[in-house]
Amino acid sequence: MQDFFNDNTNVENVSPTVGLSAAEAQARLEAGQGNAAFDNESQTVTDIIRSNVFTYFNLIFAVLAVLVIISGSFHSLTFLPVVIANTLIGIVQQVHAKKVLDNLTLMNAPVTKVLRESVVSEVPSEQLVLGDVIVLNAGDQIPADAKVIEGEISVNEALLTGEADEIVKTPQGETDLMSGSFVVSGEAKAVLTAVGADSYINRLSQKARSMSGEEESDMVKSIDWFVKIAGIVIIPIGIILVYQGLAVNEVSFQSAIISMVAAVIGMIPEGLYLLVSVTLAVSAVKLARQQVMLHSMKSIESLARVDTICVDKTGTITDNKMLVADFVAANAFSDEQLHHYIDVVTSYINVLPDNNQTMQALRNYMGTDVTLECDGMMPFTSRLKYSSVRFGDEVYAMGAPDIVMKNCFEDYRSTVEEYSAKGLRVLVFALVHDDIMPTEGIGTTNVLPIFFILLQNPIRKNAPETFEYFRQQGVRVMVISGDAPLTVSEVAKKAKIPNGKNYINAQTLTDEAKIQDAVRKYTVFGRVTPEQKQQIVRALQKDGHTVAMTGDGVNDILAMKDADCSIAMAAGSDAAVQAAKLVLLDDDFSHMPAVVGEGRRVVNNIQRSATLFLVKNIFSFMLAIFTIVSVVSYPLTPAQISLISTFTIGTPAFLLALEPNKLRIEGQFMKNVVFKAMPAALTDFIAIAALVVFGYVFKLDTGDISVAATFLMTIVGFIILYNISAPLNRYRWVVLIGDAIALVTCIMYLHSIFDVTSVSLKVAMLFLVFAVATLPIMMALTAFFNKVASIDRHWQNRKSKKANV
Repeated sequence: MQDFFNDNTNVENVSPTVGLSAAEAQARLEAGQGNAAFDNESQTVTDIIRSNVFTYFNLIFAVLAVLVIISGSFHSLTFLPVVIANTLIGIVQQVHAKKVLDNLTLMNAPVTKVLRESVVSEVPSEQLVLGDVIVLNAGDQIPADAKVIEGEISVNEALLTGEADEIVKTPQGETDLMSGSFVVSGEAKAVLTAVGADSYINRLSQKARSMSGEEESDMVKSIDWFVKIAGIVIIPIGIILVYQGLAVNEVSFQSAIISMVAAVIGMIPEGLYLLVSVTLAVSAVKLARQQVMLHSMKSIESLARVDTICVDKTGTITDNKMLVADFVAANAFSDEQLHHYIDVVTSYINVLPDNNQTMQALRNYMGTDVTLECDGMMPFTSRLKYSSVRFGDEVYAMGAPDIVMKNCFEDYRSTVEEYSAKGLRVLVFALVHDDIMPTEGIGTTNVLPIFFILLQNPIRKNAPETFEYFRQQGVRVMVISGDAPLTVSEVAKKAKIPNGKNYINAQTLTDEAKIQDAVRKYTVFGRVTPEQKQQIVRALQKDGHTVAMTGDGVNDILAMKDADCSIAMAAGSDAAVQAAKLVLLDDDFSHMPAVVGEGRRVVNNIQRSATLFLVKNIFSFMLAIFTIVSVVSYPLTPAQISLISTFTIGTPAFLLALEPNKLRIEGQFMKNVVFKAMPAALTDFIAIAALVVFGYVFKLDTGDISVAATFLMTIVGFIILYNISAPLNRYRWVVLIGDAIALVTCIMYLHSIFDVTSVSLKVAMLFLVFAVATLPIMMALTAFFNKVASIDRHWQNRKSKKANV
């Protein structure tokens, strides 16, 4: 790739007016000099099949199957169809999700303006090649490392370096552009010097990934931890059980293998990973059909836990399309002066390279004529909140009235606030009496206000309904905007945002302590800088909140990167879209209730279903340890474990994971699951351990003990299924009753397959005696663990409050 610097297409002699030819670009693409990322996160179909088939637990199941076949107990292979079905379901669902999401990603892939054969066109960023000349405007994310060869832009490299300062890049000064940074203002042409895996952002990402794995959500980390622990303990326990059966209990090879297999498959959380992967895949497809694209699957859980959502005014509360309501003369001018100033404004808005919503609205209103020659300019930046242009000896500025008219704002405050109180955005166009172009703020410069420009955005039709949903769900909405606080507050009130009247000017928040205090008191923040948006998000997180941040411009990117979940409007800047974890492709914020609801459905239902899996896993582990310590045979067979698992765990877990669930997520995933699973797991263990001891003391047939234990586990399984399904609705009743009927049917007609062959009077008596004791044990343990969970939540709240103080 470095051959680029040795041919005649060097940076110094690249033409900013011609660029590469189509043939040169194609040749470089075929030579591996394209901008494709070094690690495409999208799995191939082969990857999906491999990841579902060649798993650690499938290997364990394969070894167990071989041992069962060697032992000659073929009917004990009932666990194998379930494993195969799980694998096939996982493959089919993930392949389907891949096709839907790949199509969506292709349709919404980032594009870059590139100059080839003297023509500027848009191409997918991945099809750029080394030596391409690209055109950069405000809001663009730089797709590969480059050097500026024409024009001037201000660049923010905070996403790479952590420094929020805007850096000016020109052909005469600093020229290097790092991929991953974004353009704040200006327009320039740049030649690509490093692409694909050689670009700065990819080298940085590769280094970061080699140092630490990708951050996972609490749910995924918890499940991963549990699965790893299970994977470690089953090997030594299995070996000990086989040794004990053969050497100590002196049972046959077949009996020893069957007992070991029953214990091991009970400890394997075979359906848990499948449940998570399939549920997340189905969720991603559902969101895609609602024009919502996920850049990160873990954002689903973040959405479920969100209790505070920060929104911008424009594009979120209001429509993206901005309109000019009026131009109002700020002072008394003659008709001749007004005509002159109108020409100045028209030239002003057309010579600036800014292409934001405000400029588009002004150009639509004023036209595109340029009658004055520009002698210098400073494009608009969110940090300064104004732009300026020099025409001859006169310098003009346009931006926020309180910024541009700093020294004379009090003379015009009542006029500005009158318009702001109507929900209008007010800009001032002013003549700056200064010989030097202002670059660091108007400061002490005297200005002559010429026009007040009144802008408006209609409130989105569904905005009040959307914010009412968040209020009902206990999600706090905060409005963070660069506009005047009073204007933003009026818009917030019209959108029915709770406490929209509580606003503050962020210019008064001069340190982090004031921001920390303000986020606890105010709903609306006006005149916010990009750095303050980031500080507000961090302050909320410091108070223990899970924060979602919406945005569509470069001024939102820093805050979006720090937020627990970032949401971008697809019509916004490329940089904002690429920085977000979730993109609203049709720019409709009214999708957010459905998005948040989907996140809560996924995590709540996985949490509930994981409880069922853990009951079996924890019980099987305790019973295996009990049999080793007490030197008895494991009382259940693989076929019985498969029967119980299918109808009290696997099937209901997947069916319950499909229904809506809008409850907000609280607490840590693993703690929530363990506190709910332990009562049933302990009840299973106590009842069946007691049954085994009773059987050995009174020399009962091991077959009778095994069948009675199966029935006991079934009863406890349906009790915990009933408990986690409460309150029962029609769908949950159908799941509960349907599984019960299916299980009874299997016992009646397939009893020989599932080792339920001896339902004698003795078995019935044993089952009834121990079943009567099961319910009070379960109730007592449930009450105990509910109390433990309550104490834990109280302790965690106290720790959180102390940390915030």
